[in-house]
Amino acid sequence: MDKKTKMEKTEKKYGWKGADSKMKKKIMKFCDGYIDFLNAAKTEREAAIEIVRIAREAGFKDIKEVESLVPGSRVYSVNRSKSVYMAVVGEDVLTEGFNLVGAHIDSPRLDLKQNPLYEDGNMALLKTHYYGGIKKYQWTTIPLALHGVVAKADGSVATVNIGEDEKDPVFLVTDLLPHLSAKQNAKKLAEGVPAENLNIVIGSIPSESAEEENIKSTVLELLAEKYAMKEEDFKSAELEAVPAAKARSLGIDGGMIAGYGQDDRVCAYPELMAMTEMAKKGIPKRTSLAIFADKEEIGSMGNTGMSSHNFELFLMELLEKSGIVHPYALQRTLSHARALSADVTAAFDPTYAEVMEKNNASWVGKGVNIKKYTGTRGKSGASDANAEYVGFVRGIFEKAGIVYQSSEMGKVDEGGGGTIAYILADRGMEVLDCGVPVHSMHSPYESASKYDIYMAYLAYTAFYESF
Repeated sequence: MDKKTKMEKTEKKYGWKGADSKMKKKIMKFCDGYIDFLNAAKTEREAAIEIVRIAREAGFKDIKEVESLVPGSRVYSVNRSKSVYMAVVGEDVLTEGFNLVGAHIDSPRLDLKQNPLYEDGNMALLKTHYYGGIKKYQWTTIPLALHGVVAKADGSVATVNIGEDEKDPVFLVTDLLPHLSAKQNAKKLAEGVPAENLNIVIGSIPSESAEEENIKSTVLELLAEKYAMKEEDFKSAELEAVPAAKARSLGIDGGMIAGYGQDDRVCAYPELMAMTEMAKKGIPKRTSLAIFADKEEIGSMGNTGMSSHNFELFLMELLEKSGIVHPYALQRTLSHARALSADVTAAFDPTYAEVMEKNNASWVGKGVNIKKYTGTRGKSGASDANAEYVGFVRGIFEKAGIVYQSSEMGKVDEGGGGTIAYILADRGMEVLDCGVPVHSMHSPYESASKYDIYMAYLAYTAFYESF
């Protein structure tokens, strides 16, 4: 192989260089839809609503509406409004296994405490408890919106969304001015903004009717007027403060996307599109499943997280309505399953190159990324896919012309991270991490390459169509 041929081969590894004008148009159009999804789905509840809406438009039905399943049936199940499972029944008997792609739809944020509202310093404020791994200082002095639900004692539920419309007010966590922050500046970065200082300004005008705590009273009057909500209703509310900024194209060339919640909706959306588009093509050979899980950012615990057994319940319903009744049917089905854990990884950032090992780093614009293992330091918490399965997935991607890369997240002793892969593996599945490289992960405004996002969509499509 001569020097020129070697150079051409190397250059093709960089995705955009191999994309002609037709491909670039497809990428941009696909990512326009993704931006719309990001802006409509800033919480796990909103993501579940959008996923169901798109699924129903593609012919999927709630599994509760279906008495029996046949090859080609399209069904879904929603778990407590926060996680979603989808399936397209294939030609093969379900106990011979299925192809699964699983992402999560929760993201780091600020949750309100159970008794959040108080008055101090001529303002009304809300106490918060951060959710997931965040750098606390990043959440000060940025416009925030409040999303969520208020469940009342009478059984009614009010949906809250304040701060997204251009005419809405926004909310804010204040910070010290530089002139008075000498002590704060002397602290370690992680200690500069204590968790108990993440208090959200919600009001400042006194009530004309209340004599005490009159600014707090104004807030309660407005909440009562708009949501028929009382102060005690905070006890049974799930209200989340998220960045009010919209997702937008990033860079003068528009080649990237900046927006909140891309970990992990940047994988959830391509997975959803792959699933719905595959369903429209006809009956797959193997049954195809999709998981959109909650609670990944706090360990996948809880009855809407991946550690719960609600996914097995969905599988048991699939088996039962497919006419499969056998004491070991569920275990056989899981042991023959193949899965991709669709989660993001850290992209190489030249500004912080010291935490990466370049030979094993993931790069923006070089395609979807696969990781044999995640975990921390000594692979703690990793499923560590076997070589045969990694080779199998490589074969699918290379046959389909998918541009992909392989990496791990940072230098060995710098830390690391996890996904839902180990939970799927614990249930007997073959599983490999496969997702989009992201910059500024867990920040209020993450970024990713449009090329990589589109390659994730093609990769999940190819995986669904494999057998």
